Amino acid sequence: MMLQKVKAGALQLTMFIVIIIALLLSAFILLIHTHNRFKIQTNFVLETVDNASKGIDYMLQNDIRLDDTIQVNLHTENHKAVKVYRDYWGLFGKVVSIATTKTNTFRKTALMGGLQSQKDRTALYVEEQNKPLVLVGNTRVEGLTYLPKQGVRTGNISGHSYYGSQLIYGDTKESGKLPKILNKTLEHLKTTQNQIEGIHPNQFLDLNRTRTYRNSFLSPVQIIYSKKDMVLSNVSLTGHILIQSRTKIIVEANASLTDVVLIAPEIDIKSKSRGTFQAIATKGLNIGQNCILNYPSALVLIEDTKQIQNISNNIKTPFIKVGKGSDLKGVIAYLGRTENYKAQVFIDDSVTIRGEVYCSRNLELLGKVYGSVFTSGFVANQSGSVYQNHLYNATIAIDGLPQDYVGLMFENQEKGVIKWLY
Repeated sequence: MMLQKVKAGALQLTMFIVIIIALLLSAFILLIHTHNRFKIQTNFVLETVDNASKGIDYMLQNDIRLDDTIQVNLHTENHKAVKVYRDYWGLFGKVVSIATTKTNTFRKTALMGGLQSQKDRTALYVEEQNKPLVLVGNTRVEGLTYLPKQGVRTGNISGHSYYGSQLIYGDTKESGKLPKILNKTLEHLKTTQNQIEGIHPNQFLDLNRTRTYRNSFLSPVQIIYSKKDMVLSNVSLTGHILIQSRTKIIVEANASLTDVVLIAPEIDIKSKSRGTFQAIATKGLNIGQNCILNYPSALVLIEDTKQIQNISNNIKTPFIKVGKGSDLKGVIAYLGRTENYKAQVFIDDSVTIRGEVYCSRNLELLGKVYGSVFTSGFVANQSGSVYQNHLYNATIAIDGLPQDYVGLMFENQEKGVIKWLY
């Protein structure tokens, strides 16, 4: 038998092919391993995100103390944990959920408020004050309405009678005391003027250095503070920023405010202003004409107890005023005990509110509210006279409010997410 010689080059080629195959197999095994590791890591990340959402859901279903961090029991492995923290941002609750899974951490932050029942949403609630509700002019009330024992009737102002085909376009029930806003919310609002106490110096911002600031809600709050009147002009402020004056804040139309909170005894929003913010005052809150405040904005006036005692001494009655042509999506709330025949909340004609109006005293409504109105009573100032519990040329319609709207938090009310924060 003849033996054939194999050329050295063929052996080299064979070895080269073997090495290539080995490298390809190794790369394939490494790819599978990497893919499995990536899949496991992705599952951990997704599970961490899901657990953060479970923390928010826990807060919506349960109640924990303010400024307190608790751990949510997930009934899972020890390497998974969720902590939730609750406090306030202006009128609304703020909740932070922090989920960890091994080395993965995910934070989720949300504004929280009250979610109305899907079936029996309230259009109008007039507190029982032994006075009937009187409808005049082109007034229209659509939806479930709570009325005093004296009910509702038509009236006449300067020759104008009621022009509707029926009194209430919806079901009616008997009212009592005004629904109570969550007590913790009221306690928080009463202390807003003192929120800067205990703030670290590096949390204060200087508008003289730059006119633009943005702060995440996952970072400590930043403060813009003045003991004197503050004018916000040509500024852009976004996020977790508290703006406070000991006297007055004036917001010019060229200011850009997003998700910030304003606190001062008096707040003046100039005409044609736009933004999304909360304004909390104790003496006066004036919104000029043709302003647009987007959801979830809030205008809140909560009276100072000392101020109430001195009102008889020629001190101006605290009030909220919304000028002609303005559009607000959110909440207007007057929380005071001043007793007179003046309007503590005045909403001018051609104003549109999409949300809730809550007034613990007198409300003069000439515009449109697509949502809910809660008031102790109405007043109408026409032709030099004041008409008590008269609703004149106003529109209140609950069906104009989206079903998923979340706003004021009342006692014993279901909670919902107003907005996811950043």
